[in-house]
Amino acid sequence: MADEGRGRPEKPERAGGEASWHALEAHEALARLGATEAGLSEEEVAHRREAHGPNVLPGRRRVTLAEIVLHQFKSPLIYVLLAAGAVSFAVGDAKDTFFILAVIALNATIGSVQERKAEASAAALQELLVLQARVRRDGRDLALSAEELVPGDLVLLESGNRVPADLRLLTATGLAMDESFLTGESQAAEKGIAPLPAETPVADRRNLAFAGATATAGRALGLVVATGAATEVGRIARAVVEGEGSKPPLLIRMDRFAHQISLVVLAATALLAVVALGKGMPWLEVFFFAVALAVSAIPEGLPVALTVALSVATSRMAKRHVIVRKLAAVESLGSCQVIASDKTGTLTVNQQTVTEIHLPSGEVFRARGEGYAGEGSVAPRDGGEIGEAPGRRLARLARAAVICNEGELVREQEVWRHSGDAMDVALLALALKLGLPPREVRAGVRLLGAIPFESERRYAAQAYEADGRTAVAVKGALEALLPLCTRMDGPEGPLPLATDAMERVALALAEGGHRVLAVAEGDLSGAAGGEDLDETGLPPLVLLGLAAFIDPLRPEAKEAVAACREAGIEVLMITGDHPATARAIATELGIAGGEGDTITGAELAAAGEPGSAAHLAAVVGHRVFARVSPLQKVEIVGALVDSGQYVAVTGDGVNDAPALKRANLGVAMGSGTDVAKDTAEMIVTDDNFASIVAGVEEGRFAYDNVRKVVYLLIATGAAEVLLFTLALATGLPLPLFAVQILWLNLVTNGIQDVALAFEGGEPGAMRRPPRRPEEGIFDRLMVQQTLVSGLVMGGLAFGLWVFLLGAGADETGARNLLLLLMVLLQNVHVFSCRSERVSAFRMPLARNRILVAGVLGAQGLHLLAMHLPFLQNLLRTSAVSLREWALLLALALPMLLAMELFKLLRARREARAAA
Repeated sequence: MADEGRGRPEKPERAGGEASWHALEAHEALARLGATEAGLSEEEVAHRREAHGPNVLPGRRRVTLAEIVLHQFKSPLIYVLLAAGAVSFAVGDAKDTFFILAVIALNATIGSVQERKAEASAAALQELLVLQARVRRDGRDLALSAEELVPGDLVLLESGNRVPADLRLLTATGLAMDESFLTGESQAAEKGIAPLPAETPVADRRNLAFAGATATAGRALGLVVATGAATEVGRIARAVVEGEGSKPPLLIRMDRFAHQISLVVLAATALLAVVALGKGMPWLEVFFFAVALAVSAIPEGLPVALTVALSVATSRMAKRHVIVRKLAAVESLGSCQVIASDKTGTLTVNQQTVTEIHLPSGEVFRARGEGYAGEGSVAPRDGGEIGEAPGRRLARLARAAVICNEGELVREQEVWRHSGDAMDVALLALALKLGLPPREVRAGVRLLGAIPFESERRYAAQAYEADGRTAVAVKGALEALLPLCTRMDGPEGPLPLATDAMERVALALAEGGHRVLAVAEGDLSGAAGGEDLDETGLPPLVLLGLAAFIDPLRPEAKEAVAACREAGIEVLMITGDHPATARAIATELGIAGGEGDTITGAELAAAGEPGSAAHLAAVVGHRVFARVSPLQKVEIVGALVDSGQYVAVTGDGVNDAPALKRANLGVAMGSGTDVAKDTAEMIVTDDNFASIVAGVEEGRFAYDNVRKVVYLLIATGAAEVLLFTLALATGLPLPLFAVQILWLNLVTNGIQDVALAFEGGEPGAMRRPPRRPEEGIFDRLMVQQTLVSGLVMGGLAFGLWVFLLGAGADETGARNLLLLLMVLLQNVHVFSCRSERVSAFRMPLARNRILVAGVLGAQGLHLLAMHLPFLQNLLRTSAVSLREWALLLALALPMLLAMELFKLLRARREARAAA
């Protein structure tokens, strides 16, 4: 069979797929791939490389710069602006044309830069397999590029190596793998070679080593069973490359808004043009009237103002440890209704910590201080000080755990550095907290023989000599050590072993989400010695106690989850960890209330196919998802998005990348993989869930400012349209020329809308529920306040126009005063726009000094235009007296009072409705 395989074997299937490599015996896997323990021949390697291709991850076609730039013009608002620019160019209005094209160019440039950065995602995935590997071919061990591997190759691994392809392990000695990037497991995975049931989930396939994982301990020989796109990482890469991302809510709302605006402008312009023609107005005059109306109604400055508003929010988020990669994502975080969070490294510190020590005699001690650092303390769980006798027994346990330990934890220049297995490092940290520096402990002993940890054995042992005594220190799973123990440590010496009691303690700890290790010691004095220690040479052991480990919560996580709940945001946990661990963490955080809130990946798969009603019900009905595979994370997020919710997903590993892309908003951790960071729209630099909550708040502030800018622009545009409509309906001349309207929009909106984007956040943003998914920018409140402000501004302007013409003023002089009034009206109105609900008189000016400067600057520019000859000729303006300016300012102030009255009446109406 092996000879046949070395001819032309069929293309092997990927690990974890239909081939079920984990379910085969080692020799069966070799036979299926036509391989031997001497490795493949170079001739066979060449044939297989031709059949399978290089060991590289899939990548999508790189989008060209031209395609990226053209993509920026696929927006209804851009279409409207282009049409307005074309009309302006046709009538020779160079100023208008230049301004509109400048707006479009700026918008396209910013969008292109942002989109270009996103193209780095596939390249980051590719980096996972750019490494060297030790390969056995034709009986020789070679160092080759991982790209050259083919199915059937034999790869040698040792501690510190990164796995270059998916491997079926043939031999494994004390092998542990860090697979957190793929499975979400916070602990290193213990590896073996025994076959497993075919239905074993990815996270539990102990006889496989996955591409991209890192060996933290031990050594192994593995058979390459999948390369490139066929690996587990390759499947994720393909999902990222081919998957569709969800459109940010701001873009959805702005596209809808731009579509509505374009229809209104076109309809209004056409209708009024027909009316004007019906009244006998000359064709050329009607044409200029239509141009003026279009210029007044179309918010040319909106793209720039939106860009500024989002850029300001981006800067503010950066100060709160949130980096935004795509501007439109700023508001998305403020819109989200669900945050689906990874557990490891996001809600927890991603560092195993000994939190409790249980001595066999019943005393329990709590260790304080988190992570891989020797800072903290140990004290009785019930309070008080550690007595002398318990202190000696704690020290004995810690000393044995340091001796039987391959980790390293040292402090160098105020920084703690560690290496080795996470559990070993955590035990070294415990020893430091008890005042036992590991280097001093090790310096006082002479190490003899050792029994390395193996997943089948589930314990490790180290013989040593100290103070003229030969002994052995042992640590491992309690169920593996109990049969080796005959006694347990007590206050006054060894006691009979209470097996049932210790098993109950370990079970209770495991149900609370802890991982438990037992520590024991045995006397080798009088034996043949410990140089050749093996399982048969172990003496009867004395159980010293149990150490309970957990990846602890981030200190701020609980408060941050509570803040989300107050803001109406549901927090879910999606992890590859054990259900008991996930449930314990989620319960402590307040995410889950009981076992009914937790579902495993296997239970979710059994509930129904993705997209089915049963699957959706299973997703919506739970808050904690444990033991889920990477692709199941995508299915969970997809179900939430398809149910109509705006979903933000956090993560740091390769396994999170597809879910980050599928969500409305992907949030990666700063310490995470490049894949996650390049796929996400936002990066939390301090890995803190609390920073995500800060980002939510800034996102809500940003959306509020976007609404304020839109309100200002549309309200002033509505006032101008009303002014023209009333003039047409009453048979009066055009109130303003197109160039005057353009100047009005430039000098007021062009400055004030940008300044308004710097408005600080209003208190109470995090006490409001998230916006409904179907809610648009132009909601009921926006319509009401736009109508009121537009009617007041347009009415005051039209009233002045009628008064001046009736008083016998010439049209040029009347337009000069009318233009100044419109500038003053918009100067006043911008202060009402600072809040849609709070009185302008209660908004401190110091919160937005840029706006105050912008208003003064806009008014100053217009006064210059009324005095400089060049602008006087261009805009047909002239200087006015101080008395005239003061009278027009007095006429504009009712604008502010009208909006104050509107806010007051609306607040009273809402209060009555609430009562």
